[in-house]
Amino acid sequence: VVIGFAPGGATDVMARKLLPVVEKRLGANAKFVVLNKPGAGGEIAFAQIARAAPDAYLMGVVNVPGYNFLPMTRKTQYTMEEIRLVARVVDDPSVMVVKADSKFGSLGDVLAALKAKPESVTFGHNGAGTNGHLAIRMLAAAAKVQPNEISYRGTAAQRTDLLGGHVEVGMVSVSEVPELHGGAKGQFRAIAILAKKRSPALPDVPTAEEAGVAVTMTAERGFAVPKSVPDEIVRKLEAAIAEGLKDPDYIKSSPGDEPVLAFMPGAEWQKRLDEQAVALKPMADEMKASEAK
Repeated sequence: VVIGFAPGGATDVMARKLLPVVEKRLGANAKFVVLNKPGAGGEIAFAQIARAAPDAYLMGVVNVPGYNFLPMTRKTQYTMEEIRLVARVVDDPSVMVVKADSKFGSLGDVLAALKAKPESVTFGHNGAGTNGHLAIRMLAAAAKVQPNEISYRGTAAQRTDLLGGHVEVGMVSVSEVPELHGGAKGQFRAIAILAKKRSPALPDVPTAEEAGVAVTMTAERGFAVPKSVPDEIVRKLEAAIAEGLKDPDYIKSSPGDEPVLAFMPGAEWQKRLDEQAVALKPMADEMKASEAK
């Protein structure tokens, strides 16, 4: 199972916690091995899925919006037509986090600093086209500010640099800060969630809209195989994943995922991504134009 981000991030943790319970549903001979192929916002892993033999002995995790956004901005090593979605697992809203002792107490504080001095606040994200990257771009456009973006190969590296004071704001997902769920205090503070409403996992964290910036962004993660894998195999994998998500052992072992679990069959998920392309296209066109200058 190929994963396009480094170990320790939400994608990696979700797969490593879920796959053992999926194995149980596939029979005694089923055994998954996770292979991390970080880089290019997930493109390296997505390309490996597309090029694999159509037997489902290699499958991978795809990360939206990067998976469907990257081909809209440039020629990628894969196309969505070469890949078949099996099942969505999570729908994980973006959240802004800072170090516990940060001078920034709110999104408003961050925006005020950027308005006073452009590029004065560093923002981390997990690569071009990822939910964090697009969230930063959307916030910048909506608030008319200019942040200083820093790209990472995964959330684990972002967290390390946040704790070390090398980056001031991390743009991650709700599942990636389980230590803050339910209002607990730790090494980080969440200052805004980019969702239409507050998360039950982070009830005290205001939405960006509450801070005057009506921006929403989420990360969707799920499994995919090469396009021509037989229907029978895809249905078997889809059913095993759906059942695995209800397994108490999985939910207990991965508390960060529980608030954002959002199973969706592959065909339905593909339809959702096709519709989402309409909203993403203006941003993709703007990014292409900016890079061409």
